[in-house]
Amino acid sequence: MSATAAPAVLARGESPTRRAIRRFLRHRLALAGFLVVLTFVLVAILAPWIAPYDPIETSWSRIRRPPSELYWFGTDENGRDVLSRVIWGARASLMAGVVSVVGAVLIGVPLGLLAGLAGGWVDALISRVADAMLSIPFLILAIALAAFLGPALENAMLAIAITASPIFVRLSRGMALDAKSTDWVEAARSLGNPPWRTAFVHVLPNIIPPLLVQSTLSIAEAIIAEASLSFLGLGQQPPAPSWGSMLNSAQRFLETAPWLAIAPGAAIFVVVLAFNLMGDGLRDALDPRADRK
Repeated sequence: MSATAAPAVLARGESPTRRAIRRFLRHRLALAGFLVVLTFVLVAILAPWIAPYDPIETSWSRIRRPPSELYWFGTDENGRDVLSRVIWGARASLMAGVVSVVGAVLIGVPLGLLAGLAGGWVDALISRVADAMLSIPFLILAIALAAFLGPALENAMLAIAITASPIFVRLSRGMALDAKSTDWVEAARSLGNPPWRTAFVHVLPNIIPPLLVQSTLSIAEAIIAEASLSFLGLGQQPPAPSWGSMLNSAQRFLETAPWLAIAPGAAIFVVVLAFNLMGDGLRDALDPRADRK
C-alpha cells in the first residue's frame, strides 16, 4: 500500500462522528462561532460570580455615568451597572433561545413524522396548518401569541416555540417521506413494528443531522425574537435584565448616553452571528455528500 493511499483508507474507515468533528474543526468561522457561543454560555452560568455589581441595584448618585475604570460599560438611567446587566441578560436571552427551540422541536418533529409516515388526510391537515403559520411573518405571529398569553419570559418562550415549530414540521415531514421508501423502513414494517417504533427508532435517528443544523440556526432567530418581545414589553419584565428591555430603555438616551444601547446591541449581534456561523459549520460537517480532502 502506498503512503498516499493509507490516509485515504483511514479517512474512509473513521466513524461518522469523528469525521463530522474533523470537518467542523477545519471550518475556522464555525469554530470561532462555537468558541463565542461557549464564552457566552459560561458568562451566563457564572453570572453571579463574575458580575461586578448587582444588576438590579439602583443608585441615584451614579445615573448615566459614561464608561470608566469603575464601570466598564457605564451605568443606566437608574444608576445600575450596564456590564452586570449585560452579563445577567445573557441568561435570559440564551435560555429563551434554547428552551424555545427545544419546545419547537418537541412540537414539530412528532407532527412532521406523523404527517410523513401516515399520509392521507392526516398529512394534508398537518401540512396545511404548518403552511398557514409559515405564511405569517415569524415576528408578527410571535408578537400576537405573546400578547395573547401575557407579558412574561415564560410566555414569550412558549410563543416563540409555537411560532418556530412549523419549520421543524416541514423538515421532519420531508425527511420522513424520503425515509419512507427506503429498504430499512420497509424491512421494519414487514417485521411488524408498530408505526411509532418505525418513526422514532428507524426514521428519527437518520434525520437528526439536519434537525441539529436547523436547531442551531433557529436558536439565533429565537434570541432575536426574545429581544424583540422584551423590547416591546412582552418578554422579560423589569427590573430583571434582558438585552431587549435594555435597548427599550436606551432608546430615550441615544444622544446623551449612547453606551446604554451599544452594549446590549453588540451582545445580540455577536451571539446571533456566532450561532449562524456555527450552524453553517455544522451543515457542512454533517453533510455526507461533502467532499473534503
